[in-house]
Amino acid sequence: MPSHLLHISRAADLDNIWDRRLYRALEIMPGFLAWTTIFLVVILSFVKPVWVAIFVIAFDIYWLFKAIYLSLHMRAAFVRMRKELKRNWQEELARARPATPELAGTSWQDLYHLVILPMYKEPLAVVRESFQGLVKARYPLDQLVVVLATEERAGQEAQETARAIEREFGHRFFHFLITTHPENLPGEIPGKGSNEAWAGNQVRNSVVDPLAIPYERIVTSVFDIDTVVHPDFFTCLTWHYLTNPKALRSSFQPIPLFINNIWEAPAFARVFAFSTTFWQMIQQARPERLVTFSSHSMSFRALADVGFWQGNMVSEDSRIFWQCLLHYDGDWQAVPLYFPVSMDANVASTFWQTAKNQYRQIRRWLYGAENNAYLLFGFLKNHSIPWFKKLSIGWFMVETTHSSATNSLIIVLLGWLPLFFGGIHFSGSILSYNLPQVTRTIMNATMLGLASSVFISLALLPPRSIRHGRFTTLWMVVQWLLFPINFIVFGAIPALDAQTRLMFGRYLNFWVTPKTRRWTAIQNG
Repeated sequence: MPSHLLHISRAADLDNIWDRRLYRALEIMPGFLAWTTIFLVVILSFVKPVWVAIFVIAFDIYWLFKAIYLSLHMRAAFVRMRKELKRNWQEELARARPATPELAGTSWQDLYHLVILPMYKEPLAVVRESFQGLVKARYPLDQLVVVLATEERAGQEAQETARAIEREFGHRFFHFLITTHPENLPGEIPGKGSNEAWAGNQVRNSVVDPLAIPYERIVTSVFDIDTVVHPDFFTCLTWHYLTNPKALRSSFQPIPLFINNIWEAPAFARVFAFSTTFWQMIQQARPERLVTFSSHSMSFRALADVGFWQGNMVSEDSRIFWQCLLHYDGDWQAVPLYFPVSMDANVASTFWQTAKNQYRQIRRWLYGAENNAYLLFGFLKNHSIPWFKKLSIGWFMVETTHSSATNSLIIVLLGWLPLFFGGIHFSGSILSYNLPQVTRTIMNATMLGLASSVFISLALLPPRSIRHGRFTTLWMVVQWLLFPINFIVFGAIPALDAQTRLMFGRYLNFWVTPKTRRWTAIQNG
């Protein structure tokens, strides 16, 4: 694929008028499909209620089997993760031999880890917790290059936080670097992607190239600033990188656990935090559908080849995966690491502020629908990718985006419309009587499937602090009754919001999720 097309952000970036119109049509498509589905269900509930009732029953049955299927994958991933945590990774790594030809003759002692931590205005307590995790690694710290990537627009307080971290932790690593991403650079939007790209180029110019470190020997991990790594994370990652025959054509994706402050989060935020973790577990068990999300790792070679992360994107974490897929003509994969990294659940100073922040964070994540146009347009321009791979990935992208905005609405709300608007003839039919019975039965069966979610969420909880009584643990079980509401309020609605904005060209900018420690704030007055 031509390199100048790898960094497209939106239709206006294209010079050719026909390419621009095509790309714009692909941007419109997700929102158009979602709203068309919703309007058809509503309109047909008036004019063809029997059709809608049959569709709803069939859809509910399909969803039940899909829920069972996904639940089995989630349980499999959870069991695998627990096994991986028990492995002696030091012994495994000592026996590892390189499987990638470009790494022939390389031992694990020859590899470096570049860790990029993009930071905005997060408090010192959050940043320090991440660095405390790094220095506890059971891995030689003199093989870590750590970059704290700050933003000029964050002001002096952020720089003071960075300097405090440097004084406390900077001497512990092979190299520690503070970068400051300038604001208002042309062709960029303020956000994580532009900050990461600036940091990547800075570390290449000031560390990697001057020391003549081969790009293939650098494993790059980009972490959210609240990410706390397990002590064996880098050992596990190194083993996978060294033993994977396609290490230079792979992203490595750990399982995100949003549990750092889970006891402080309100119930709806906890349900969503665990739901996100469970969805990622399911994707781990289906590597053909796995895409990079949040904290992930890959070779510095690949990053340099594609020009680092895009500086004009909102969903930079998944976009870097699609950039590599197009650049390498489809020869790119995501390798599941059944190994956790922990991050923050959404917590603000008040309940309503937490709800507002949660909605905006999810809308930003679901704005990943912008990748549909990028990928489908790239498929049309890249003739080296096998057609069956284009069809498979393209269908997965379109179906996932569409279902995120419509499934919960159909299941919980729209499926009842024929009963209200179907008219006298429908209301007197056997189908009218059976529709609520079948729907209720299937919904109850689906809710019973949440038992797995309850069990796994309790198993993932960190130790309960003395500030939280035993009732809080009980509430961790009862909270799952909120799942249907969360499914819509923090699922379909932000998805529709994001896709509608994209459809009308009201492009989102990157919104930084505020990070805080409520108890720390209370203690500090």
